[in-house]
Amino acid sequence: MKIRAAVLNASPVSAPYAQSRPLSIEEVELAPPGPGEVLVRVRAAGLCHSDLSVIDGNRPRPVPMVLGHEAAGEVVEPGPGVQDLKKGDRVIMVFVPSCGHCSPCSEGRPALCEPGNAANGIGELIGGGRRLSAHGKPVHHHVGVSAFAEYAVISRHSLVKLEADIPHEIAALFGCAVLTGVGAAVNTAKVRAGETVAVVGLGGVGLSALMGAAACGASRVIAVDLSDEKLAIARDLGATDTFNAGDPGVIEAIRAATKGGVDHGLEMAGSVKALDLAYQITRRGGTTTTAGLANPAHTLSLAPVRLVGEERTLKGSYVGSCIPVRDIPRFVDLYLRGKLPVDKLMTSQSGLDGINEGFDALNEGRTIRHVIVM
Repeated sequence: MKIRAAVLNASPVSAPYAQSRPLSIEEVELAPPGPGEVLVRVRAAGLCHSDLSVIDGNRPRPVPMVLGHEAAGEVVEPGPGVQDLKKGDRVIMVFVPSCGHCSPCSEGRPALCEPGNAANGIGELIGGGRRLSAHGKPVHHHVGVSAFAEYAVISRHSLVKLEADIPHEIAALFGCAVLTGVGAAVNTAKVRAGETVAVVGLGGVGLSALMGAAACGASRVIAVDLSDEKLAIARDLGATDTFNAGDPGVIEAIRAATKGGVDHGLEMAGSVKALDLAYQITRRGGTTTTAGLANPAHTLSLAPVRLVGEERTLKGSYVGSCIPVRDIPRFVDLYLRGKLPVDKLMTSQSGLDGINEGFDALNEGRTIRHVIVM
């Protein structure tokens, strides 16, 4: 079938994107779903810094590629062998498919699925090959989803059925921002009631982590960012303290305010400077968790003697260490009960034709989550 999709034909591309137009709205061919796959009508897709990092070259991916990984939609046609989804079912898309059989999957860590990550790296579905093409040549999938399109063929392993009646544009955010941010606080850091938490970097993932820490019962949730506007949003979402990361002496100020540092420093900016700041404001014996995807060429320098002598822990968190089929329903339930105000993350929206302007807003910090509604 022929569909409209936002295709990235080259990378890196420089901003402003309203002028450089990295994403071209094109008619592409979408093949029918194969065994274990599902044809989905995409209803909403969020713009994420992980998409932006492909456009600007920080996360190299093969091109041409249909971007988009944070999305929700409706089942149009289950492929052969898919018995548990039917036409009309509402689904949330997950950007790391899990085979269920490799070592990480068998240990309950589907975000680290080896075949899933291998397929994502080469722009294929986990079942092998590509279902997208244009002018007789293959077009790559973005982390098994490619949601900046009217329709998508997706592995059943990349879909979570949505039972709750919530708007598609809100449901989409659970596929990345909420999974990654709330999951980092709940699953990776394992924040406990009464502990202190600092979140460095207040995009959609960072604000989700802040909400997750608050939902865990943290006694103080400290928000750190370069943007005073985002710090104001953080206060509305439950931050007890806010600090501008650009202020001189910010590390000393946070350590003084928390009597030696926080129990948990959460880095969500995808920046080595942000990670270093999060590490420096974590107390002796505390844990620093990073979920930000920095440029692969960038490295962090730290003194091992502090890691040992202060019994510090530095952890990575991918997809919030989540089991999506378990955690998405839990997080949706918290949203419905008012514990996770996810709707406040969506600060702008447009149709597919406004996607380049949406990435300008994201890149310039003028929006938390811009959602493409179709």
